[in-house]
Amino acid sequence: MQHEKFSGTDHLYMQVAQGLEKMISDEVLLIGDKLPSVRVLSEENGISMGTAFQAYYHLEAKGLIESRPKSGYYVRFNHRKYPALPKMVPADALSHEVSVKEMIASLYSDIASAKVINFALAVPDLSLLPVGKIQKSAVHALKHTKDHCIGYEHTQGNPELRKQIARLCFNWGGKTKPDEVVITNGCLEAITLCLQAVTQHGDTVAVESPCYFGIYQAIENLGLKVVEISSDPVTGADLACLEKTIARFPIKACVCIPNFNNPVGSCIPDENKKQLVALITKHNIPLIEDDIYGELYFGKNRPRTCKYYDTKGLVMHCSSLSKSLTPGYRVGWAIPGKFIDEVKQVKRIHNISSASLTQATMAHFLQHGRYEYHLKNLRKALHTQSLRYIQAVIDHFPPDSKVSRPQGGFVLWIELNRKVDTFRLRTEAMKHHISIMPGRIFSVSPNYSNCIRLSFGKPFNSDMEYGIMMLGKLIKKMV
Repeated sequence: MQHEKFSGTDHLYMQVAQGLEKMISDEVLLIGDKLPSVRVLSEENGISMGTAFQAYYHLEAKGLIESRPKSGYYVRFNHRKYPALPKMVPADALSHEVSVKEMIASLYSDIASAKVINFALAVPDLSLLPVGKIQKSAVHALKHTKDHCIGYEHTQGNPELRKQIARLCFNWGGKTKPDEVVITNGCLEAITLCLQAVTQHGDTVAVESPCYFGIYQAIENLGLKVVEISSDPVTGADLACLEKTIARFPIKACVCIPNFNNPVGSCIPDENKKQLVALITKHNIPLIEDDIYGELYFGKNRPRTCKYYDTKGLVMHCSSLSKSLTPGYRVGWAIPGKFIDEVKQVKRIHNISSASLTQATMAHFLQHGRYEYHLKNLRKALHTQSLRYIQAVIDHFPPDSKVSRPQGGFVLWIELNRKVDTFRLRTEAMKHHISIMPGRIFSVSPNYSNCIRLSFGKPFNSDMEYGIMMLGKLIKKMV
């Protein structure tokens, strides 16, 4: 066996692949250039032939290189060829009534249909989830829980699950105790409980724009008003805009998705999160933080949360396992800080407690299922899928299309020509059994009528490429 020069925690093939990827990015290797043969790559780097093959397989999966029969490997794509980013739209300095439910209801009528090429549903594909291990944990919960999960669970949630959630908080530097956690039916219920705990009917809340439509539905259902905050497609919420909004309106709460925002994929830099928490603390305004995508980062380190910088208990941290492990189990949680008693009371009124079986199952899985190992594989798969989807959009959409560059999560935000009405585009796409999310539902203003959200939660294959190609044709017709 050959002596291999590389060392460190990363796999050898990853180190070789990253070196080649940098050369492609720096345009040392240009699109169309032939790469060294596997044998030459092996000899030049002092690695085995198997390691050299793995490096090329990894780059091929990302879509950066391609194999040509009887010819070798060639550079196919360079990240620098990305299209422009979607622009930041100045938010209306108005307090809005919220009304999005009719439009969303029409979209949800077929969102989970198996007969469509689904770019609308923002969940990871079943093939990316550890189904077998989850089943084993479910069986264990049924057999070994004292009442076989038939009885009510504590209103605050399964004690072992709360302990495991508290341990997960170490990933972002949190020092959370189990009795500070409230288990909920998914992240949206956590957000809704937090909103209900700190607001009253008719109050005004600040929300970054665009923002996940489920949050608008929760706000509408509680009879609250919204003031939207401008958001940069890379760095997230505009703090200067938020500060002006606080000065102008009686803001009772702020809602924010700081890490890999749905739908634009932005991530607020950690220093900005610190400033955001300082701002809401100065004005004594609760900040409801949706961190559901926080563990799905593509870089080397997990970004901090706003909760990490909270010293007064004003940050109400919300998350769930829906985007990383079990979408249908609806296991979420809130860490509501100083408002925990209010949240527990609202939870008690809503549904007494969350389902016992799913809580016990997730508690056992987090103890024994190697969740961190699963997350590492999921992050790698999603990062690769994001690149393949972006490449397909570049290949098939009009050249003036603008695309986000998410560094985590699994959604793309695409800004199209102003002539394109994406709600009408969705209607046309459904005639071809293709489902997308039009941008109009991610705001209370009509600013995003020419935008779409595209999920890359499914592995890229011929169906996905066909769907993007067909969308591109429909868009070109509309332009």
